[in-house]
Amino acid sequence: MADAMQADYSGENERFTYADYLEWEGPERYQLLNGKAFLMASPSVEHQAMLMELLLQFHAFLRGKPCRVFAVPLDVRPFPAEDNSDDTVVQPDLLVVCDRDRLGKGSVNGPPDLAIEIVSPSNSHRELFAKLQIYLEAGVREYWVIEPEERRVMVHIYEDGHYLSYSYKGNAVIPVTILPGLSVALESIFSETPA
Repeated sequence: MADAMQADYSGENERFTYADYLEWEGPERYQLLNGKAFLMASPSVEHQAMLMELLLQFHAFLRGKPCRVFAVPLDVRPFPAEDNSDDTVVQPDLLVVCDRDRLGKGSVNGPPDLAIEIVSPSNSHRELFAKLQIYLEAGVREYWVIEPEERRVMVHIYEDGHYLSYSYKGNAVIPVTILPGLSVALESIFSETPA
């Protein structure tokens, strides 16, 4: 995920909805986590290289199949409300959506089947934990957290109301549970980043 920090204008008790979010102008990108606004900074070159590698692998595998892969910037509303009163809008770095009814004109309306976040130095554990809880509650079936500094990927698989978590390092190959037949070698993700 791109570097995120709380927007300067949001007060400690100020809460926003998707309707508010749609009113904001300017080139800045934001996420809303349970009503709190987070400004997203531009990603690094290494971040973009990892994202591009993943996007190419997923796109090649999904060509001609019903699921679709997307990358940031794209608003994901895990709990969409018809009146735009929902207060959570996330932008995973990469996502896969298999239910095309969730694809709105300007956003994904409902949880993606898979969400991948690439951690930046400014991401807090609190923010990552909040996103894990949001994805769990929304029913995202698979959630990856890529940690470039540790050259590790944490994979959370949603099953029976909770996540089973797996850690991959070194020369591991990650099976994409929601897409049988697709596996991603860690080596390929980190090939453009310094060891």
